Amino acid sequence: MKTTLTTEQESKLHDHLSLVIEANKTTNITRIDTWDSGWLLHVEDSLVGVDKVTSAPTGALADLGSGAGFPGIPLAITTGRDVTLIESVGKKASLLKEFAAALGLENQVTVYPGRAEQLASEQPEGFAVITARALSSLPSLMELASPLLMQGGNLVCYKSSDIEEELSAALLIQEKLAIYYVGKRDVVLSDGETKRSIVVFKKEGQPLVKLPRREGQAQRKPYRK
Repeated sequence: MKTTLTTEQESKLHDHLSLVIEANKTTNITRIDTWDSGWLLHVEDSLVGVDKVTSAPTGALADLGSGAGFPGIPLAITTGRDVTLIESVGKKASLLKEFAAALGLENQVTVYPGRAEQLASEQPEGFAVITARALSSLPSLMELASPLLMQGGNLVCYKSSDIEEELSAALLIQEKLAIYYVGKRDVVLSDGETKRSIVVFKKEGQPLVKLPRREGQAQRKPYRK
């Protein structure tokens, strides 16, 4: 689904990508280092989830493992939501703060220089939307998102198109994590070749297990049925 941008929004998206490409000359913040590939694989890719974020309940958004700020910063620009960028790598977190300030988003975009499990302990059920892009498996993302999401809140996952195996595993632990599958949309980016899936889950009720677990457990030993 194509997102219609205002002139100001498009300008800020361009500025963000320019900041990333410039910063990447001295700090390894992304493997994508050209304008065209950056616009396609970072900016356009981030925008394919705008409608799912817009239709989620009112409230703040947290972006897991934000890296160079994708999709969190583009979503802040296009949806107007308050956004927390969760980034545990210190150099990347510092750059994200610089990006937010340079883009005039310092009152809308917050950088959390730590892990999702830490934030969940500090702000339980504090977010209406959680996003995650190219970060981890669906079962891991469900576990990380569940304690952060308010009741009725949505987890919006940006994945490659080949996710049937991990989606099947995710469906087996929905009740355990109190986060339930809503649906999946497959998209092809404007190059006509790059395929993505947007997968949405909804927080309903309370988990049957204590969350969050210790840092890193969700990735190293994801829950199974």
